[in-house]
Amino acid sequence: MAGALSSPWSFSSPGDLLYFKGKLCSVKCVAVLFISGMWAHSMTVQDYQDLIDRGWRRSGKYVYKPIMNQTCCPQYTIRCQALHFQASKSHKKVLKKMLKFISKGDVSKVANEEEPMDSHIEDVATCDFPYKSESQVSQSELTPLAVDHTERVEDEDKDSGETKEEGNVQKVESDSVQICTDKDTPVPAEPSHSAKAAHFTRFLCDSPLEAEHAPDGPECGYGSFHQQYWLDGKIVAVGVIDILPYCVSSVYLYYDPDFSFLSLGVYSALREIAFTRQLHEKAPDLCFYYMGFYIHSCPKMRYKGQYKPSDLLCPETYVWTPIEQCLPLLEHNKYSRFNQDGKAVDEGRLKELGRVRVLHKRTVMPYSVYKKRRKGPSDEASVQQYASLVGQTCSERMLLFRS
Repeated sequence: MAGALSSPWSFSSPGDLLYFKGKLCSVKCVAVLFISGMWAHSMTVQDYQDLIDRGWRRSGKYVYKPIMNQTCCPQYTIRCQALHFQASKSHKKVLKKMLKFISKGDVSKVANEEEPMDSHIEDVATCDFPYKSESQVSQSELTPLAVDHTERVEDEDKDSGETKEEGNVQKVESDSVQICTDKDTPVPAEPSHSAKAAHFTRFLCDSPLEAEHAPDGPECGYGSFHQQYWLDGKIVAVGVIDILPYCVSSVYLYYDPDFSFLSLGVYSALREIAFTRQLHEKAPDLCFYYMGFYIHSCPKMRYKGQYKPSDLLCPETYVWTPIEQCLPLLEHNKYSRFNQDGKAVDEGRLKELGRVRVLHKRTVMPYSVYKKRRKGPSDEASVQQYASLVGQTCSERMLLFRS
């Protein structure tokens, strides 16, 4: 994977404004989010792994990074140490509720306080089924979640009238749009069917990640996938995930609202943690579960910290810090440097601008050559910003488009 060149990137300078009007911080507000962004035509999974380890995240083919010390609600990259994950009491309740529903079809449809992962744009959620075309979920498949067998729901109706749930991991497919077209669901959508389908494709199917297979990698390979949940032959939820060299990165979950009483956001996150463990058996380096961004300044967005043990990414040195050490700092300042070594610096920082790879007039060249050929005003400041944000390593592998 290392050394491969990604296709051209179009970079927008830091300071771009994104206005979000809605219920972001428990009250209606207009949030001002400062971000840097790039349109990626294609990229290797190693490039994206390195980018998210510097605070980037993708939405479709758009890859963006919040400007942490300027945005109203700093968004810290969070990862769960999947191999050491311990389910909490509330997590076990969600698992038991799902098992009871599968075995007996009897679950009270009451409001659930443990459901935040189903209702926010930055939600992580997918499933954790092993790579099979179809596999019925059984109680024993939940053992990687460290739930004691003595605490499991007894399957009294094992041989009669049980609801069947199936899991399916595959490359992004058009049939995943079924939920969106059947009814209104918690996924951004336009009024018309064609517009809704186009938006679905752009937001949830398009991905710049190139599919890769490695001898020591997972059987399904690396890249972007849809993880489908089926109940009695019907898709009830779909998780969008990226399988990368060191992690499973959750992108989005959308679901049939008729089944919201099953706490599908929490359940699917737990299942994906188990999925990460299963992938680790084949790919030893793959052992983390990335949950997107943790937003401490928005109380309703703190739920990702409940998946322990977890780490937050230092926004200045890009080293991982246990979340327990970060929370006291965030209580005092919404923007904080987690690395307490005052002398520590970003080890992946830009060191040689001239080595940055650019694509100019269909020719790949280092920036030092491009700079001499360029006519017109200098764009060195913009290239410097880009390279500083992606880091020296990625800037030498990826291609920055220059007109």
